Amino acid sequence: MSKLNLKPEERIILALDFPEFKEAKSWVERLKGRVKTFKVGPILFLNSGPTVLKEFIENGAEIFLDFKFHDIPSTVEKSCRQVVWYGIKMFTIHSLGGLEMMKKSVEAVNFQSEKLSKPKPLVLAVTILTSQSEESLKQIGINGSSQNAVLRLATLAEKAGVDGLVASGREVEVLRKEFGDRFTLVVPGIRTGTNIDDHSRAVTPAEAISLGVDYVVIGRVITEAINPEAVLDEIVLSISQSN
Repeated sequence: MSKLNLKPEERIILALDFPEFKEAKSWVERLKGRVKTFKVGPILFLNSGPTVLKEFIENGAEIFLDFKFHDIPSTVEKSCRQVVWYGIKMFTIHSLGGLEMMKKSVEAVNFQSEKLSKPKPLVLAVTILTSQSEESLKQIGINGSSQNAVLRLATLAEKAGVDGLVASGREVEVLRKEFGDRFTLVVPGIRTGTNIDDHSRAVTPAEAISLGVDYVVIGRVITEAINPEAVLDEIVLSISQSN
């Protein structure tokens, strides 16, 4: 199970997958009293640049930077050093970049955080995207079950010293069984009811938390709702009941 002592509302990361800064900012201002951490990915960042990180952090938000760095080790190492400057809470690299790339990422963050006297962000290794099915994995040469692929990648991430993993809720139980509380676990692709959109291995918030997840990333379920605050309250309640 999770080693983090978090309140139900602290487990929610709101995905700001908007193409314009103005809309994303309105959600931060609207929900920052209810949500602590917000996800910034390439959609928003390519529109607004680093300004979005600085402004949101100054506005009291914590940032999950979801770029999934995946390149040669030296390039990712330099990218990770840049990340430390902004004072974000956590960010993603991709485990498919391999052991050396992940090691360099962790080393870069540790070095730069100490050099700049800044808090060290959590380095999260993405395993298999929640949109991937076993059939689509076969198409790119990954045979066997998605669960086995996630476990192999998690083993590499552990050797590299990575802080946490991003995985489907379907793999959380086996990850906790194999690694205990070694990793901070973040689960995207969170859906409610039968609405799973393009996530083929989706789970509900309550299911994810009951399995031992630390954080759930939720976007459209809240931001496309008629009454986002009511939906958020329902999710928080379901999480509190599943702890």
